[in-house]
Amino acid sequence: MSSPTIEVRRTLNEAGRLIAGGAAIVAGSVLADSAMEHYRGSFANPAMLLPLAASGLSLAINGAESSDIRPGEIGMAAHVGAIAVGSLGLGFHLYNIVKQPGRLMFTNLFYQAPIGAPAALVLAGSLGSAGNRLASGRTSLGPLGIGDGRLLAGYTALGILGTSGEAALLHFRGAYHDPAMWLPVSIPPLAALSLARDALTGRASSVTTALLAATAALGFVGAAFHAYGVQRNMGGWRNWRQNLLAGPPLPAPPSFTGLAIVGLGALLLLRRMARG
Repeated sequence: MSSPTIEVRRTLNEAGRLIAGGAAIVAGSVLADSAMEHYRGSFANPAMLLPLAASGLSLAINGAESSDIRPGEIGMAAHVGAIAVGSLGLGFHLYNIVKQPGRLMFTNLFYQAPIGAPAALVLAGSLGSAGNRLASGRTSLGPLGIGDGRLLAGYTALGILGTSGEAALLHFRGAYHDPAMWLPVSIPPLAALSLARDALTGRASSVTTALLAATAALGFVGAAFHAYGVQRNMGGWRNWRQNLLAGPPLPAPPSFTGLAIVGLGALLLLRRMARG
């Protein structure tokens, strides 16, 4: 098999850096969210420190790779570690839910350990791994071919749908009292479906690009709305120690921005393959 041309390697590098940047945002969101929620739980279990270490390292490594700094094998080890810790946390959180009376009932999903945060750490690790390989000019991740962008587009679409599902659950808990609460359960799912369609056809569409751009912007808008929600609590930001825990989760919306950026990286690969 012939080695990639200079133009192809440049495209792979650009897409890899874009994907790494998106994964860094997701990891940063997990870091902030885990720190707040596990602080709420007083770090009762020493294992609650693991996601902070894994997401913090994932943030640093993905941030470096998005800037074309290549940590080499240390970087891949950090990505694998994030996947392992996220998978372990997902198992712990699911166990904490199903051991409650009623098991998978809405009340337990509302108020027990959230499954979205550890799942997002798995996303940060796996997408970071893909970005690492692409930025190095490689088109495979183990047995998986990632150079054409189709697998990454489909995987990212699932990630966006999962993040929207968590937003739908938590906004349902809030009774959708503000019409803006419908935005993260409408725009991102449309972006995910459009991205999934592009993954199936192998062609990037301008509609998907526009929807992903809107999803990326929604991450910033959502963070602003959540900050306003914190301010509305008694004492506002002057009482930030309590209100950050009592108000809407400030670190959650930026996950949409990170995943949308990854989706744009996948579209870049799809366009390159369409030209080829």
